[in-house]
Order: sequence, then C-alpha cells, then structure tokens
Amino acid sequence: MNLVTLGKKFFILALSMMLFSACGYKPSSKYARNVLGNKISTSVIISAQDPENTVLIKEAVDSALVEIFHTSLTPAKYADTHLSIQLVTPPYAPIQYNSDGFVVGYRATIILYITRESKDVKKKYTARGTYDFAVLPNAVLTDQERFDAIKFGAAKAISSFIAQVSAEGSSKK
Repeated sequence: MNLVTLGKKFFILALSMMLFSACGYKPSSKYARNVLGNKISTSVIISAQDPENTVLIKEAVDSALVEIFHTSLTPAKYADTHLSIQLVTPPYAPIQYNSDGFVVGYRATIILYITRESKDVKKKYTARGTYDFAVLPNAVLTDQERFDAIKFGAAKAISSFIAQVSAEGSSKK
C-alpha cells in the first residue's frame, strides 16, 4: 500500500467521523428515553373478552422496551414511568377474496390504549398496528392465526407508541 492510498483512506475516515460527530444526530430511542426514564414498569389490563391475548401484549411491550430503549423493567414502586396498556378486542376485516368469492386474506387492526404515568405527568396515547394474513378459502380463523395477528399487530402498535413518545421527547429540546 503506498502513501497516497493510505492518506486517502485516512482522510475519508476522518471526514466521516467529523460528519457523524458534528451533525447532532441522536437516535429516536434517546428522545423516548428522555421522556420515559431509565426504569419502566408495565401492566396490561386484562380483557374479559380476550384474556389469552394479555400475555402476548405484555411480552411484546416488555421486549420492545428492552430492545429499543435498552432500559430495565422494574416494579412499579421503583419505576420512573409506569405504562398501563389496554387492548381493544381486534376486528378482523376481509381484505382479499378468491375467484369464487371466498375470503382468503384478513387484516387485524390492533388498538392499544396506553397510559403513561410519571412523577408529575399522566398522559394517554392511542397506538395502532395492523397485520395482514392469508387463510384457506371458506375457513374459520384458528386461535393460532388470531394469536399471531395480535402478536405482530401489537408489535407495530408499540412501534407507533415509541414514535409518539420520541416525537414528544424531541420537541422538549
């Protein structure tokens, strides 16, 4: 490797480092963490109509918080923020039909009502997520299909909530 090539590589590396360090870029999770804090607790309100799905929602919320915010989940009495989540019973709307008129595709719309409680703040959010899935013609929705739709739709709804909180954190500058 000659000196000119080495110099070009060093220049490109130095320029890249200056660009990324000087632009003020912060990931959205940083803004959301400013709003939520480092210690978060969660609870999911059990639906009398759909109690099985409470566990799915709780797992999806907890894993999203840990993965995205790199935060720790704590008991409510030690938390900076407590999130209370309620799942609305999801509707399943037909979105695709085959040539015989049978439904072969559905969309589940997951709506989560999330209440965020901190020291001085209590704020409510509505988060939505959808999940499209195929079924056999003239088939009844199975529990597994419903659970998958709720799991994946809830993950999208939680991403929507995180975006809302991140926007709130970025406007507090």
